[in-house]
Amino acid sequence: MNQAYAEAFERFTKNGGGAGPAELLGLRREAFEHFARTGFPTTKDEEWRFTPVAPITGREWRLSAEAKTSLVTPADIAPFRFGPPAWCTLVFVDGRFEAGLSHQPKLPRGLSVEPLSQALEADPALLSKVTGTSFSALNAAFVKEGVSIRVSAGVELADPIHILSVASKAADGASLNTRIVLHVERGARAQLVESYAGLFAAASFTNAVTQVTVEAGAWVEHSRIQRESESAYHIGLTQVDQARDSHYRSFTLAMGGAIARHDLRARLGDENVETLLYGLYLGRREQLIDNHTAIFHDHPNCRSWEVYKGILDDASHAVFNGKVFVTPEAQKTDAKQTNRNLLLSDRAKVDTKPQLEIFADDVKCTHGATVGRLDEIAHFYLQSRGVPREAAQQLLTYAFAAEVMAEVTSAPVRERLDGLVRERLGVSS
Repeated sequence: MNQAYAEAFERFTKNGGGAGPAELLGLRREAFEHFARTGFPTTKDEEWRFTPVAPITGREWRLSAEAKTSLVTPADIAPFRFGPPAWCTLVFVDGRFEAGLSHQPKLPRGLSVEPLSQALEADPALLSKVTGTSFSALNAAFVKEGVSIRVSAGVELADPIHILSVASKAADGASLNTRIVLHVERGARAQLVESYAGLFAAASFTNAVTQVTVEAGAWVEHSRIQRESESAYHIGLTQVDQARDSHYRSFTLAMGGAIARHDLRARLGDENVETLLYGLYLGRREQLIDNHTAIFHDHPNCRSWEVYKGILDDASHAVFNGKVFVTPEAQKTDAKQTNRNLLLSDRAKVDTKPQLEIFADDVKCTHGATVGRLDEIAHFYLQSRGVPREAAQQLLTYAFAAEVMAEVTSAPVRERLDGLVRERLGVSS
C-alpha cells in the first residue's frame, strides 16, 4: 500500500503538487517520508486500539485533484450554511475551492483571508507546524487547497467566518485533503465555524487539518461540525497554540461518517491561559465516532475545562480519550474533564478513558466519565403527565444534549446547532 502512495506522491509532485518554493516541496517530501516510515496506525497502537481504520487504510483512494468535477448548485449546499447570508462563507467541493458558491463580502480592516496555496508560497513553514499522526503527514504531503485566515492585533470581528467543505457524488473513492490555518494576533477576537457535509451517500475519505494560533490576550471561539455521509470516512486533527492571557473555546459536533475521528490538541504556552473544550457526538446504526483530546499545561496559573457528551443508538460505537498533562512548572493549574455517555440501545457501546498526568503539586485537577441509560423515574414523571413514552425519551435525550450546546456563545451558531440536533433526535421545535 505504501508503494501505491509513493507512486501517487510522485504523480502529485509532477502534476502541480511540486509548484512553489523549493522549501515547500522539501517539506512535502519530508512529510511523506515520515508517513512511509511510520505507516498507518493499527489497533496494536495504544492511541488507536479502539478504532480500527482498516476500511480506510486498506483501500486505494484517488487524490481529490484527480477526482472528476461535479455540478453542485447553491440549492444543494443551502441546508449546510450557517448564520445570516452576510457572513463570509468559503465553500470547498470535493477538496476544491468554489468561488461561485462562496460568499466573500468586503472584508473588514484587519482581516486577511487567502488561499492556502498563496499562504504556503509566502511561508512554506506553515506546512511543518502541525505534528501528529501518519494521517496528518499525508495531509502535509498532498494538500493543495485550503484557506489561511489572519486577524490583525486588536481587531474584533463582529461575525464568524464559515468554512464549508462538502463531498459530492464525484467524491466517491476520493481522498479529500483540506487544511485551515487561523492566526489571531494579540488582543483580537474571532469566531470560526468549520463544517463538513456530504451531499450524497459517497464513500469519500476526508483527511483534514486545522491549525490555530492564539496570540497574547486574544479570544477565539471555534465550532466544528461533522455531518458527512454515513458511507464516508473522516480523520481530522486540530492543533491549537495559545499565548499568555488568551482564551480558546471549542465546540465539536460529530454525527456523520462510517468511521469518524477527531484529534484536538491544545498547548497552553504561557501563564493565565484559558481553554474550554465542549463536544457532542451522536451515533446510530453502525457508526464509529472517536474523539481524542489532549491539553498541555506547560505554565502556571492556567485553566482548562472540558465536557464531552455522547448519545449512542443501534449498534454504534463511540471512543473518548481525553488527556490532561501538567508539567512540574505548571503550578496553580485548574483543570476539569468530564465525559458523559447515554446509551439508547443494548447494542451500543462506549470506550471512554479520561486521563490526568500531573507532575505539579499545587493544582486542582479532576476528571470523570459516566455511561448509562435514561432515568426511568424521569420517564415515568413525563408519562404521568400525558407525554407518550417515545416522546418522553426524545425530550430527555435532547435535554442531555442541550446542556453542552448551551456553551456556544454565538446565538446564530447555537440556534443552528440546536436545529441539527433536534432533527437528528426527532424532537419537534
